[in-house]
Amino acid sequence: MKKFKIFVDGQEGTTGLEINERLRNRDDVEILRINSKELSVLWDVNERRKYINQADIVFLCLPDAAAKESVSLIENPSTRVIDASTAHRVADGWIYGIPELSPEHRKNIADAKRLANPGCFATGFIMLMYPLVKEGIVPEDYPATCHAVTGYSGGGEALIKRYESDKNKEKLNSPCFYSLGLHHKHLPEMQKHSGLSNPPLFTPIIGNYYKGMTVAVPLPNIKLPAAEINSFYKNYYQGQRFVKVMPMNVQDELEWGFMNAESCNNTNNIEILIFGDDKQVLVAARLDNLGKGASGAAIQNMNIMLGLDETIGLI
Repeated sequence: MKKFKIFVDGQEGTTGLEINERLRNRDDVEILRINSKELSVLWDVNERRKYINQADIVFLCLPDAAAKESVSLIENPSTRVIDASTAHRVADGWIYGIPELSPEHRKNIADAKRLANPGCFATGFIMLMYPLVKEGIVPEDYPATCHAVTGYSGGGEALIKRYESDKNKEKLNSPCFYSLGLHHKHLPEMQKHSGLSNPPLFTPIIGNYYKGMTVAVPLPNIKLPAAEINSFYKNYYQGQRFVKVMPMNVQDELEWGFMNAESCNNTNNIEILIFGDDKQVLVAARLDNLGKGASGAAIQNMNIMLGLDETIGLI
Protein backbone atom coordinates (compact mmCIF):
# COMPACT_ATOMS: atom_id res chain seq x y z
CA MET A 1 0.00 0.00 0.00
CA LYS A 2 1.28 3.42 -0.93
CA LYS A 3 1.85 5.65 2.07
CA PHE A 4 1.30 9.35 1.54
CA LYS A 5 3.82 11.63 3.24
CA ILE A 6 2.14 14.27 5.41
CA PHE A 7 3.79 17.22 7.15
CA VAL A 8 1.98 19.44 9.65
CA ASP A 9 3.71 22.81 9.77
CA GLY A 10 2.62 24.18 13.12
CA GLN A 11 2.28 20.78 14.75
CA GLU A 12 2.15 22.15 18.32
CA GLY A 13 -0.90 24.41 17.85
CA THR A 14 -4.52 23.45 18.52
CA THR A 15 -5.40 22.60 14.91
CA GLY A 16 -2.06 20.92 14.28
CA LEU A 17 -2.48 18.68 17.32
CA GLU A 18 -6.03 17.78 16.24
CA ILE A 19 -4.88 16.90 12.70
CA ASN A 20 -2.08 14.71 14.04
CA GLU A 21 -4.53 12.98 16.37
CA ARG A 22 -6.87 12.19 13.45
CA LEU A 23 -3.96 10.79 11.41
CA ARG A 24 -2.27 8.89 14.24
CA ASN A 25 -3.82 5.46 13.65
CA ARG A 26 -3.95 5.54 9.86
CA ASP A 27 -1.80 3.05 7.97
CA ASP A 28 -2.03 4.89 4.63
CA VAL A 29 0.00 7.94 5.72
CA GLU A 30 3.49 8.63 7.00
CA ILE A 31 3.70 11.62 9.33
CA LEU A 32 6.85 13.68 8.87
CA ARG A 33 7.85 15.36 12.15
CA ILE A 34 10.45 17.82 13.28
CA ASN A 35 11.52 15.90 16.35
CA SER A 36 12.03 18.73 18.78
CA LYS A 37 9.91 20.80 21.10
CA GLU A 38 12.38 23.67 20.95
CA LEU A 39 10.78 26.61 19.18
CA SER A 40 14.10 27.53 17.56
CA VAL A 41 14.08 24.19 15.74
CA LEU A 42 10.34 24.09 15.00
CA TRP A 43 10.55 27.53 13.40
CA ASP A 44 13.89 26.99 11.63
CA VAL A 45 13.29 27.88 7.97
CA ASN A 46 15.69 25.28 6.57
CA GLU A 47 14.20 22.49 8.70
CA ARG A 48 10.69 23.41 7.58
CA ARG A 49 11.79 23.72 3.95
CA LYS A 50 13.23 20.19 4.06
CA TYR A 51 10.04 18.59 5.40
CA ILE A 52 7.70 20.68 3.26
CA ASN A 53 9.39 19.53 0.07
CA GLN A 54 9.35 15.86 1.07
CA ALA A 55 5.60 15.85 1.63
CA ASP A 56 2.69 14.92 -0.61
CA ILE A 57 0.41 17.09 1.55
CA VAL A 58 1.47 19.93 3.85
CA PHE A 59 -0.98 21.26 6.43
CA LEU A 60 -0.26 24.85 7.47
CA CYS A 61 -1.46 25.44 11.04
CA LEU A 62 0.25 28.77 11.47
CA PRO A 63 -0.36 32.50 11.81
CA ASP A 64 -1.03 34.16 8.46
CA ALA A 65 2.46 35.59 7.91
CA ALA A 66 4.14 32.28 8.74
CA ALA A 67 1.73 30.43 6.42
CA LYS A 68 2.70 32.70 3.54
CA GLU A 69 6.36 32.13 4.35
CA SER A 70 5.86 28.35 4.26
CA VAL A 71 4.22 28.55 0.83
CA SER A 72 7.26 30.48 -0.41
CA LEU A 73 9.50 27.58 0.68
CA ILE A 74 7.86 25.10 -1.71
CA GLU A 75 10.21 23.94 -4.46
CA ASN A 76 8.76 20.49 -5.14
CA PRO A 77 6.00 20.79 -7.81
CA SER A 78 4.30 17.69 -6.37
CA THR A 79 3.84 19.18 -2.89
CA ARG A 80 0.22 20.15 -2.23
CA VAL A 81 -0.92 22.48 0.54
CA ILE A 82 -3.92 22.74 2.85
CA ASP A 83 -3.73 26.07 4.66
CA ALA A 84 -5.75 26.28 7.89
CA SER A 85 -4.90 29.96 8.42
CA THR A 86 -6.81 32.98 7.13
CA ALA A 87 -4.01 33.90 4.74
CA HIS A 88 -5.34 32.44 1.47
CA ARG A 89 -9.11 32.05 1.88
CA VAL A 90 -9.93 34.76 -0.66
CA ALA A 91 -6.63 34.66 -2.56
CA ASP A 92 -6.41 34.12 -6.32
CA GLY A 93 -5.18 30.68 -7.28
CA TRP A 94 -6.41 29.02 -4.08
CA ILE A 95 -9.33 26.60 -3.91
CA TYR A 96 -11.78 26.99 -1.03
CA GLY A 97 -12.46 23.74 0.77
CA ILE A 98 -16.16 23.04 1.28
CA PRO A 99 -16.82 20.05 -1.01
CA GLU A 100 -20.53 19.80 -0.19
CA LEU A 101 -21.38 23.11 -1.88
CA SER A 102 -21.49 21.65 -5.40
CA PRO A 103 -19.96 18.99 -7.67
CA GLU A 104 -17.73 21.74 -9.09
CA HIS A 105 -16.41 22.59 -5.63
CA ARG A 106 -15.66 18.92 -4.99
CA LYS A 107 -13.82 18.51 -8.32
CA ASN A 108 -11.79 21.66 -7.72
CA ILE A 109 -10.74 20.31 -4.32
CA ALA A 110 -9.75 16.96 -5.83
CA ASP A 111 -7.52 18.75 -8.36
CA ALA A 112 -6.17 21.43 -6.01
CA LYS A 113 -2.49 22.14 -5.46
CA ARG A 114 -3.26 25.00 -3.07
CA LEU A 115 -6.31 24.67 -0.85
CA ALA A 116 -7.59 27.09 1.80
CA ASN A 117 -9.36 25.34 4.66
CA PRO A 118 -12.45 27.34 5.69
CA GLY A 119 -12.92 29.16 8.97
CA CYS A 120 -15.30 27.66 11.51
CA PHE A 121 -17.89 30.47 11.55
CA ALA A 122 -17.56 30.80 7.79
CA THR A 123 -18.30 27.10 7.27
CA GLY A 124 -21.66 27.38 9.01
CA PHE A 125 -22.61 30.65 7.33
CA ILE A 126 -21.59 29.64 3.81
CA MET A 127 -23.26 26.22 3.97
CA LEU A 128 -26.46 28.00 4.95
CA MET A 129 -26.27 30.89 2.50
CA TYR A 130 -24.51 29.63 -0.63
CA PRO A 131 -27.37 27.33 -1.72
CA LEU A 132 -29.98 30.05 -1.11
CA VAL A 133 -28.05 32.64 -3.12
CA LYS A 134 -27.11 30.18 -5.88
CA GLU A 135 -30.74 29.19 -6.43
CA GLY A 136 -32.09 32.76 -6.21
CA ILE A 137 -34.05 32.23 -3.02
CA VAL A 138 -32.00 35.00 -1.43
CA PRO A 139 -30.73 37.84 -3.69
CA GLU A 140 -27.01 38.60 -3.89
CA ASP A 141 -27.56 42.02 -2.30
CA TYR A 142 -29.51 40.59 0.66
CA PRO A 143 -28.62 42.49 3.88
CA ALA A 144 -27.66 39.37 5.81
CA THR A 145 -27.05 39.25 9.53
CA CYS A 146 -25.35 36.38 11.31
CA HIS A 147 -25.33 35.55 15.00
CA ALA A 148 -23.03 32.81 16.26
CA VAL A 149 -21.86 31.20 19.50
CA THR A 150 -18.64 29.25 19.90
CA GLY A 151 -16.55 27.59 22.58
CA TYR A 152 -13.30 29.27 23.55
CA SER A 153 -11.03 26.72 21.84
CA GLY A 154 -11.66 28.53 18.54
CA GLY A 155 -9.44 31.37 19.76
CA GLY A 156 -6.35 29.16 19.88
CA GLU A 157 -3.81 28.45 22.59
CA ALA A 158 -3.66 31.95 24.09
CA LEU A 159 -7.42 32.21 24.54
CA ILE A 160 -7.66 28.66 25.91
CA LYS A 161 -5.11 29.56 28.59
CA ARG A 162 -6.99 32.76 29.40
CA TYR A 163 -10.30 30.95 29.83
CA GLU A 164 -8.80 28.11 31.84
CA SER A 165 -6.89 30.38 34.20
CA ASP A 166 -8.36 30.51 37.71
CA LYS A 167 -7.92 34.27 37.90
CA ASN A 168 -10.28 34.84 34.96
CA LYS A 169 -13.21 32.70 36.13
CA GLU A 170 -15.29 35.65 37.30
CA LYS A 171 -14.50 37.87 34.30
CA LEU A 172 -15.27 35.29 31.62
CA ASN A 173 -18.12 33.40 33.23
CA SER A 174 -20.87 34.84 31.02
CA PRO A 175 -21.14 34.57 27.22
CA CYS A 176 -19.28 37.52 25.69
CA PHE A 177 -19.81 39.37 22.42
CA TYR A 178 -16.50 40.05 20.72
CA SER A 179 -15.10 41.51 17.48
CA LEU A 180 -17.26 44.54 18.22
CA GLY A 181 -15.47 46.62 15.60
CA LEU A 182 -17.53 44.49 13.15
CA HIS A 183 -14.43 43.49 11.16
CA HIS A 184 -14.10 39.82 12.10
CA LYS A 185 -11.37 38.03 10.13
CA HIS A 186 -13.87 35.55 8.63
CA LEU A 187 -15.97 38.24 6.94
CA PRO A 188 -14.11 38.33 3.58
CA GLU A 189 -14.58 34.59 3.03
CA MET A 190 -18.16 34.69 4.35
CA GLN A 191 -19.03 37.25 1.69
CA LYS A 192 -17.04 35.88 -1.23
CA HIS A 193 -17.90 32.20 -0.91
CA SER A 194 -21.58 32.67 -0.09
CA GLY A 195 -22.08 34.73 -3.26
CA LEU A 196 -23.25 37.86 -1.43
CA SER A 197 -22.32 41.27 -2.79
CA ASN A 198 -21.82 42.67 0.73
CA PRO A 199 -20.49 41.18 3.96
CA PRO A 200 -23.04 40.20 6.60
CA LEU A 201 -23.44 42.04 9.87
CA PHE A 202 -21.72 39.45 12.01
CA THR A 203 -22.06 39.28 15.81
CA PRO A 204 -20.03 36.38 17.25
CA ILE A 205 -20.28 35.35 20.90
CA ILE A 206 -17.78 33.27 22.85
CA GLY A 207 -19.02 31.04 25.65
CA ASN A 208 -17.30 29.60 28.70
CA TYR A 209 -17.11 26.04 27.35
CA TYR A 210 -14.40 24.33 25.32
CA LYS A 211 -15.85 23.60 21.87
CA GLY A 212 -19.01 23.44 19.80
CA MET A 213 -20.67 26.09 17.65
CA THR A 214 -23.99 27.36 16.36
CA VAL A 215 -24.31 29.82 13.48
CA ALA A 216 -27.71 31.40 12.84
CA VAL A 217 -29.02 33.63 10.04
CA PRO A 218 -32.46 35.25 10.33
CA LEU A 219 -34.39 35.54 7.07
CA PRO A 220 -37.40 37.85 7.60
CA ASN A 221 -39.75 38.32 4.64
CA ILE A 222 -38.20 35.38 2.76
CA LYS A 223 -39.95 34.11 -0.37
CA LEU A 224 -40.52 30.58 0.92
CA PRO A 225 -42.04 29.34 4.20
CA ALA A 226 -39.85 27.52 6.69
CA ALA A 227 -41.11 24.06 5.69
CA GLU A 228 -40.16 24.62 2.05
CA ILE A 229 -36.72 25.94 3.04
CA ASN A 230 -36.27 22.74 5.04
CA SER A 231 -37.20 20.62 2.01
CA PHE A 232 -34.89 22.71 -0.17
CA TYR A 233 -31.88 22.04 2.05
CA LYS A 234 -32.72 18.32 2.23
CA ASN A 235 -32.70 18.09 -1.56
CA TYR A 236 -29.63 20.28 -1.94
CA TYR A 237 -27.46 18.32 0.49
CA GLN A 238 -28.88 14.89 -0.31
CA GLY A 239 -26.17 12.23 -0.20
CA GLN A 240 -23.60 14.37 1.61
CA ARG A 241 -22.11 12.16 4.30
CA PHE A 242 -21.36 14.86 6.85
CA VAL A 243 -24.42 17.09 6.38
CA LYS A 244 -27.64 16.37 8.26
CA VAL A 245 -30.72 18.52 7.65
CA MET A 246 -32.83 18.19 10.77
CA PRO A 247 -36.61 17.69 10.53
CA MET A 248 -38.95 20.63 11.03
CA ASN A 249 -40.27 19.19 14.29
CA VAL A 250 -36.76 19.26 15.73
CA GLN A 251 -38.02 21.76 18.33
CA ASP A 252 -39.66 18.82 20.06
CA GLU A 253 -36.29 17.11 20.34
CA LEU A 254 -34.44 20.10 21.81
CA GLU A 255 -34.01 19.92 25.55
CA TRP A 256 -36.19 22.63 27.15
CA GLY A 257 -36.46 24.20 23.69
CA PHE A 258 -32.75 25.13 23.73
CA MET A 259 -30.36 24.45 20.84
CA ASN A 260 -27.19 23.02 22.37
CA ALA A 261 -23.99 24.11 20.61
CA GLU A 262 -22.11 20.94 21.59
CA SER A 263 -24.27 18.27 19.91
CA CYS A 264 -21.88 17.70 16.97
CA ASN A 265 -18.71 17.67 19.06
CA ASN A 266 -16.05 15.07 18.24
CA THR A 267 -17.50 14.53 14.76
CA ASN A 268 -17.07 16.01 11.30
CA ASN A 269 -20.83 16.52 11.03
CA ILE A 270 -22.72 19.73 10.42
CA GLU A 271 -26.42 19.90 11.22
CA ILE A 272 -28.75 22.36 9.51
CA LEU A 273 -31.84 23.44 11.42
CA ILE A 274 -34.75 25.56 10.19
CA PHE A 275 -37.22 27.36 12.43
CA GLY A 276 -40.14 29.63 11.68
CA ASP A 277 -43.41 29.76 9.77
CA ASP A 278 -44.84 31.20 6.55
CA LYS A 279 -43.65 34.76 7.27
CA GLN A 280 -40.22 34.51 8.83
CA VAL A 281 -37.44 31.95 8.95
CA LEU A 282 -34.33 31.32 11.02
CA VAL A 283 -31.74 29.00 9.49
CA ALA A 284 -28.97 27.65 11.70
CA ALA A 285 -25.96 25.38 11.52
CA ARG A 286 -24.39 23.39 14.33
CA LEU A 287 -20.85 21.96 14.18
CA ASP A 288 -17.69 21.25 16.14
CA ASN A 289 -15.47 24.29 15.63
CA LEU A 290 -12.41 22.01 15.91
CA GLY A 291 -13.98 19.31 13.68
CA LYS A 292 -15.92 20.35 10.59
CA GLY A 293 -14.82 23.88 11.50
CA ALA A 294 -11.09 23.11 11.37
CA SER A 295 -9.12 19.84 11.53
CA GLY A 296 -11.96 17.52 10.51
CA ALA A 297 -12.58 19.56 7.37
CA ALA A 298 -8.83 19.57 6.67
CA ILE A 299 -8.68 15.76 6.82
CA GLN A 300 -11.81 15.48 4.65
CA ASN A 301 -10.21 17.77 2.06
CA MET A 302 -6.94 15.83 2.22
CA ASN A 303 -8.81 12.57 1.56
CA ILE A 304 -10.51 14.06 -1.48
CA MET A 305 -7.23 15.51 -2.81
CA LEU A 306 -5.54 12.11 -2.49
CA GLY A 307 -8.41 10.28 -4.23
CA LEU A 308 -9.44 8.45 -1.04
CA ASP A 309 -12.82 7.88 0.55
CA GLU A 310 -13.53 11.26 2.16
CA THR A 311 -14.75 9.63 5.39
CA ILE A 312 -11.48 7.84 6.27
CA GLY A 313 -10.39 8.82 9.77
CA LEU A 314 -13.57 10.80 10.42
CA ILE A 315 -16.84 10.18 12.22
